Amino acid sequence: MAVEQLSPAPHAPAHPMAVTGFGKQSAPDQEPRHQTSFAHLPPREAGIAEYIDRLPDGSDISIKTLAREIAAHGQTAIASALRNLAEAGHLRRFREALWGQDNTVRWVQRTYFTRTARPDAWWRSFVCGESTENQIPEKEEAEERAYVALARLAHRVPELTLSENACRELVPYAAEWFRRGASEERLMNTVALLLPKVVHSPFAFVQAKLIKQLPPPLPAPRQGVLIMECAECGTPGAPAALPGGLCRPCRSQPYVPQQRGLPPEVVHGKAARIRHDLREAAGQPGQTTDWSSL
Repeated sequence: MAVEQLSPAPHAPAHPMAVTGFGKQSAPDQEPRHQTSFAHLPPREAGIAEYIDRLPDGSDISIKTLAREIAAHGQTAIASALRNLAEAGHLRRFREALWGQDNTVRWVQRTYFTRTARPDAWWRSFVCGESTENQIPEKEEAEERAYVALARLAHRVPELTLSENACRELVPYAAEWFRRGASEERLMNTVALLLPKVVHSPFAFVQAKLIKQLPPPLPAPRQGVLIMECAECGTPGAPAALPGGLCRPCRSQPYVPQQRGLPPEVVHGKAARIRHDLREAAGQPGQTTDWSSL
């Protein structure tokens, strides 16, 4: 499915950042960015997701800001797309309590975004601090997983003719990936990406990829409390009460943007007066309507 190619509006050379502590936050253990990362989404949602995905953490991704920076869509379209991205598992909105050194509590509002769609169960574990960011495998387990991944890579990618001995020599490099929270799929996709037509030295090629593309170390465990909020109205609740990131009222009704301009009853009243004056003017030739009174 085609992805909308979105770019910031001409007046905005750089996407604005949120107040310190707020804004976009990347969820842990995502798969590498790829041109098909959002191919399962409709074009509008895919384009907006790709735009958000490339923003640095701390960026302001509120509805108003995104609508101002993405020229192709207004606030209503952005709000609808964010709702759909939440239901698809790509984002959740949280209120997070951060403890200061003087035992003071500071509440911040963050939207966690992941290019890898996550089910509700994953987000529930994330709220409870049970996500894979805190699950570091032991050395033996990491080395065992590393050998299995390298052996599978050798069988699945004909250009990488790795022997058993070569796989064992590469184990320490691959094991470090697992120690840093990477999945087997991420390791294999990274190594196999952009292969040359001829790989003269598969061992050296894989070794270089594992070293140069090594993920960053896992961050320290969160020192705060996460409370999930409805991605649309901001109502806090337990994860089980917010399937798809939405509370029950928001799941049962579409997004209704705030009214701007005159209230509907005022607009209808003015229109009725104009129609009345037009009818009078049409029925009495030569009489002009005082439009300044409307």
